[in-house]
Amino acid sequence: MRQRELEKKQQEMAEIIKVIEEQQAKLDSINNEKNQTELNLEKLMNSESIDVIMINGHRNYSLKLVNDARNQEAVINRAKQLLEHKKQEVQEAYKKVKILEKLKEKQELQYMTNIEKLLAKEIDDIAVTRYKVG
Repeated sequence: MRQRELEKKQQEMAEIIKVIEEQQAKLDSINNEKNQTELNLEKLMNSESIDVIMINGHRNYSLKLVNDARNQEAVINRAKQLLEHKKQEVQEAYKKVKILEKLKEKQELQYMTNIEKLLAKEIDDIAVTRYKVG
């Protein structure tokens, strides 16, 4: 049961990692778009004929992309915090599994020791019985 709980938490952690990667890809896309928009804005400003409406449009779009990038970074940071929390849960579940494994090994060793003692006692009884009969 604890092993299944550990596996479930590991799967949840993997899903969070996947979400972080997807969100990071979105952030990279936003940053690329922002860089491209800034290059286009610079070209417009350096051109011979200045189109104020196009410049304002590019500037506003660039500001929107900056805001989108900040929002995306906040989403990524929340996901990373969730990932850290999930890592702690996985570690705790792993510790519980290891504790049970060690307990099982200890009980198994104790069982084998008891069996060996019983076998030794039985062999001694057989030897004593043979000695008395013989």
